[in-house]
Amino acid sequence: MTTLSPPAGSKTLGLRVLPVFGARQWRVVERNYLVYRRTWVVFLTGMLEPILYLLSIGIGVGHLVGDFHLSGGLVVSYVEFVGPAMLAASAMNGALFDSTYNIFFRMKYAKLYDAMLATPMRPTDVARGEITWALLRGGCYSAVFILVMLGLGLIRSWWAVFALPATLLIGFGFAGAGMALTTWMKSWQDFEFIQLTITPMFLFSATFYPLTTYPDALQWVVRCTPLYQGVELERGLTLGTVGWGQLVAVLYLVAMGLLGVYVASRRLGILLLK
Repeated sequence: MTTLSPPAGSKTLGLRVLPVFGARQWRVVERNYLVYRRTWVVFLTGMLEPILYLLSIGIGVGHLVGDFHLSGGLVVSYVEFVGPAMLAASAMNGALFDSTYNIFFRMKYAKLYDAMLATPMRPTDVARGEITWALLRGGCYSAVFILVMLGLGLIRSWWAVFALPATLLIGFGFAGAGMALTTWMKSWQDFEFIQLTITPMFLFSATFYPLTTYPDALQWVVRCTPLYQGVELERGLTLGTVGWGQLVAVLYLVAMGLLGVYVASRRLGILLLK
């Protein structure tokens, strides 16, 4: 009779095999990589979209707008102002696409998670794996975008070395929240509510013009949005205006991502293990 030995790096307690911490989530990442490795065109379009936004709005409209005077007396061109915001928005959009539409299809139609949870994998492993994949995919897009910004001379500070990790943090926050919300979706029509939220956030989170253009009361509403926190973080890193605002943004996005992972894990367990 053939016996199965435990995988490398695991320990055996009686008859139960305990894998290395976090190893199961990488099985989800590996599965997604094997599925998408032949559809490289999808990845290419995801990289080009934010770059086209930057070239059309940042450079095209920038000739009509002029320079911006930021806090501290810093004067920047319009494309320098918009570039970091496009970087944050692309991280948001990439994370949300993977953690909403794709998750919904795999859960409701492909029944992929039912099969995964029939193995030793847990709902937490599935949630972590899907979010990790969304971050890796979004990180590729962001890395290319940062190189374009560097080539256009839109980076002023060495703080920009943290711009890529910052995009992963933005993606973590939105991917966690997106996956958690998707577990409550009943049909494709429910995603209209997400789009109804994302579009105003994209337009009014100090993306295309400074926060000071809003009335004082509305400024506080904008400050509470997650995309504004991401824009504030990226803009401070690329322009060298790092301060307490960036620390607040980091804490905000970390809390948002952790809460999303927790809720998504609990909801998957309720929906698929009942």
